[in-house]
Amino acid sequence: QVPLVESGGGLVQPGGSLRLSCAASGSIVSSANMGWYRQAPGNQREVVATITRGGSTNYADTVKGRFTISRDNAKNTVYLQMNSLKPEDTAVYYCNARFVAFGNYWGQGTQVTVSS
Repeated sequence: QVPLVESGGGLVQPGGSLRLSCAASGSIVSSANMGWYRQAPGNQREVVATITRGGSTNYADTVKGRFTISRDNAKNTVYLQMNSLKPEDTAVYYCNARFVAFGNYWGQGTQVTVSS
């Protein structure tokens, strides 16, 4: 299995910012399509943002204009910059790596709580 380790979550005020990191082993970030997903209590896991091996990005409508996904191949790390956070963004955020040959791999998740 492929290890993915998320970090950077925490408690922030509405309107604040957080930057999530996903540290991967080997050359996972450069070799796989990467993504961030989130799951709130009682809800299904949903896609937040994705970035392909070629660098193309896509975002859920709920986060467009506020979140930015990026990768640093040298550090084998993907990031999710989250700005203008809302209480509705509260969830556990998961890093995902998808390989054509091997399927999906997931991190353990990091909690993001947006509350005043």
